Amino acid sequence: MKNNTIAIVGATGKTGARVLNQLAAQGYVTRGLSRHTEPVFDWANRDSWHSALEGVHSAYVTYYPDLAIPQAESDIRAFVELAKASGLKHIVLLSGRGEEGAQRAEDVIINSGIAWNIVRASWFMQNFSESFMLDGLKAGQLVLPEPKAKEPFIDVDDIADIAVAALTREDLRNQVLEITGPELLSFDHCVQAIAEASKRPIGFQTAPIDAYLAAAKADGLPEDIAWLINELFVNVLDGRNESTTNTIEKVLGRPARSFQHYVETTLPSGVWS
Repeated sequence: MKNNTIAIVGATGKTGARVLNQLAAQGYVTRGLSRHTEPVFDWANRDSWHSALEGVHSAYVTYYPDLAIPQAESDIRAFVELAKASGLKHIVLLSGRGEEGAQRAEDVIINSGIAWNIVRASWFMQNFSESFMLDGLKAGQLVLPEPKAKEPFIDVDDIADIAVAALTREDLRNQVLEITGPELLSFDHCVQAIAEASKRPIGFQTAPIDAYLAAAKADGLPEDIAWLINELFVNVLDGRNESTTNTIEKVLGRPARSFQHYVETTLPSGVWS
């Protein structure tokens, strides 16, 4: 099985890079795919997909910018059709909890006739260190639309561990693996945990969604990302995901990593300095 090529679509992303590194370290044949690899894989250019998937046995698939967007279902459907024609045998799709658009994309995978897994994850802890919230934390004031609920943030390293297990363990095939961190946390709690650990005063402020997006667009935020932020904060963060799962412990035999562990292990990188 280790001689079969595993493609990682989104190999430079938060989870993709970690999945690629883990598989390579375990001796699997891998093919990292993104807009910056050779061959190129670009979700916005379907002509790039064929050569990228040629000779691939299984694939870990992350969709950019998010499965919640309206275009995602059509793209995933086209990807599945090409995957079947190319002889691909197994797809592991990274999805998000409580997103109606993501659910439609999941259904395409589940009903594809190809062996599948859905890794349905809560919000990433690494959004505080590797994504859109980092600039505010470094500046000493994180401003977000007002969240309506707490979130069981998950460590991306846990997502990668689950994805690698799904790709390499036949006993996990054809399952939805819904994964979360071990506790429900507010954004304010997370910010204060980072402030305390980094010994810096960092404030957290909320703004009405319309005012937040107007300011963000004025600073150059693309329209599709603005749509996504509205979807996440207005709809997905409405309490529907205010629960935890024990999937990580069941699959990996250990608890999910805590937010405190994430902060302690990220702090030495200096990213919040």
